[in-house]
Amino acid sequence: MSLRPQKIEFDVVWGCLRQTVDKVLKLNRVERDDWNSSFTDVYTICVAFPEPLADRLYAETKLFLENHVKVQLEEFNCYRTENNDGENGQMMLHKYYSAWKNYSQGLEYLNYLYQYLNQQHIKKQKVSEAEILYGNGTTPLAISQEQMEIGELGLDIWRLFMIQNLGDILVKQILQGIERDRLENNLTSKDIETIHGVINSFVSVQDYKKKGSLHLYETLFEEKLLEASGSYFMSQASKLLQSCSVSQYMQEVIRVLDEENVRAHKFVHMNSVKKLKKECEDRMISDHKAFLYSECKEMVSNDKRDDLRNLYILLKPLQDGLKELIQILLEQIKNEGAESIMNLKGENVHIQFVENMLQVHQKYENLISETFKNDPLFLSALDKACASVINSKLSDGKTTCRSAELVAKYCDNLLKKSKSTESEIESKLSKSITIFKYIEDKDVYQKFYSRMLAKRLIHDQSINMELEEVMINKLKQACGYEFTNKLHRMYTDIGISVDLNNKFNQHLKNLNDELNINLSIKVLQAGAWPLGPQTNISFAVPQEFEQPIRKFESFYNSSFSGRKLTWLHHLCAGELKVSLAKKSYLITMQTYQMAMLLLFENCDSMSCKEVREMLQLSHDNFQKHLQSLIDSKILNLDTEKIEDASIISVNLEFSNKRTKFKITASLQKESPQQEVEQTITQVDEDRKLYLQAAIVRIMKSRKVLKHNALIQEILSQSKVCFAPSIPMIKKCIESLIDKQYIERTANSSDEYSYVA
Repeated sequence: MSLRPQKIEFDVVWGCLRQTVDKVLKLNRVERDDWNSSFTDVYTICVAFPEPLADRLYAETKLFLENHVKVQLEEFNCYRTENNDGENGQMMLHKYYSAWKNYSQGLEYLNYLYQYLNQQHIKKQKVSEAEILYGNGTTPLAISQEQMEIGELGLDIWRLFMIQNLGDILVKQILQGIERDRLENNLTSKDIETIHGVINSFVSVQDYKKKGSLHLYETLFEEKLLEASGSYFMSQASKLLQSCSVSQYMQEVIRVLDEENVRAHKFVHMNSVKKLKKECEDRMISDHKAFLYSECKEMVSNDKRDDLRNLYILLKPLQDGLKELIQILLEQIKNEGAESIMNLKGENVHIQFVENMLQVHQKYENLISETFKNDPLFLSALDKACASVINSKLSDGKTTCRSAELVAKYCDNLLKKSKSTESEIESKLSKSITIFKYIEDKDVYQKFYSRMLAKRLIHDQSINMELEEVMINKLKQACGYEFTNKLHRMYTDIGISVDLNNKFNQHLKNLNDELNINLSIKVLQAGAWPLGPQTNISFAVPQEFEQPIRKFESFYNSSFSGRKLTWLHHLCAGELKVSLAKKSYLITMQTYQMAMLLLFENCDSMSCKEVREMLQLSHDNFQKHLQSLIDSKILNLDTEKIEDASIISVNLEFSNKRTKFKITASLQKESPQQEVEQTITQVDEDRKLYLQAAIVRIMKSRKVLKHNALIQEILSQSKVCFAPSIPMIKKCIESLIDKQYIERTANSSDEYSYVA
């Protein structure tokens, strides 16, 4: 064929093309030659000479499609006038779906046949979306008269003639079919396909539109579907409420929701699935929320997990639907937690406190995991409840919260030498961090923990140095490097001391020197260890110790210049071999006790005054340590009270079933309550210094700041370690004003400026 434009007789060419168009729309067989020649006919008409006839081809094709659809519409007249319920209605749906399926299929072929007209004539005349939005002088009338592609034109003609005339009847039949599926669930696969296909036709006829492609579907069908469905869900809820308990009602509603979800995907467009689900939730859940919540407290208190899971499933989609459930759970955790730590007594209060709280936390963590799918809202409620309980005051008459002290004691108890395995201890330490994270006064915990760590390290009470490091690292992960800086330095000092002792022993070996005693020395950094002030502790070192001490000092000074060693004899202990009544004992005791016994190596008795003066001990230290030796019956006293004239003698008749034991009475003379009070006092002082430093840092960077803004900045910076009270912050501000670090501005008493 020739591609050059040529003069044609339109009626002749259209007559041949029309026959092919008719066969294509009716899905009749078209011979290949006829099909190929039809493409040529479309091209020939569009490029005809002297004038292209594309507009005339478009008009004739449009007229042909309209007539074709009108003929099909006439076949449905009987359904429009007669009763269209029951079987007649179903027959109408099947007939419509069959007609639509054939028409839409034929239209696809026809659109392909007319591709030259679509591409070269219609598309070039179309107004672009940008031109519609921003304007190019095109009038709305011109846009409305714009030609559509043949496939789009055929769909629009179907909408105008078929759907506008039959739409209401079709929708009525569809809704009846969906209702039958809800009530009887016995629709055949053919019925399901038909209903879905008819619904899909409402979408497909406007699918080509860039905007508002679902407008017909929504106005014609979706609105009526939602209205009918709402009535159905309302009636179902009413029936269930009359015969079901809360538990049964929830199960039935979940069943309905699941069935409706399957049904929605089976019949309607995806755009309607969420809307249909929401209609069901509104009518069956939201409208009856008070009924669902009526047994919520009982469900939580009795741990009815299946019911709680169902309640969560139903309420989660609703806006603020879970709010009341979360609050009920929070209160339950608080009550159960408070009850678990109420009236704790005995020596193991710290163990009971931590393990009871862990039990409560674990219980509700599992509940949230299994029932509420680890929903962040419920996990947040668990955190709030546990924090509230852990930071509350125990009902033991104390005015302060003891949680930090108890958790520190719990860790101390685990890390001391015991029969537990390392894996068990590490597991319990990890769990203790769970409780630690809820403590507001983390600085109090730090102070108690550092003191207990110091005692363990100094007195060799740690079960394992690796576990000590593990615990320090866990605290570091929870609170950062600054929190554990001193703890790390303490741990490091012990490691360095072990190495230092080895070097000292090697040094003595190289000199062929001997100490005659086994000596283990720990060198501690003064700034890292919470040992308190060490001044004014007088003690004359026994000659047995003096020479080894001098040798170590000489070795240390030769290795490290500029460092000063201060001996903390009151923290030292050792093993002394004592032979009494022809039997030897290996006794562990403190340095002062050992020094007293060494005085009796060459004599059997001395006066108290002589012993005290020889050792140069203070009156309190002397009495405390002498009393422990008297209580252990190693020494005898000739008077009831310790006085200067009293005579101390060695108990040569001393006897003990054990040949190896400790004298620890003097270590326990200090009141634990007094130690706690001293720790709390020290924490308060540290907090004041911390706050003052924070205020200076803030004011130095901001220069001028309002009072409330400064308060908020301070609270934000200090929340990692503790929650300061507003009066304490105000006192710190006043203290810095007195020290002339900051001052009130001249313009406002509510504003501060930094004094450079």
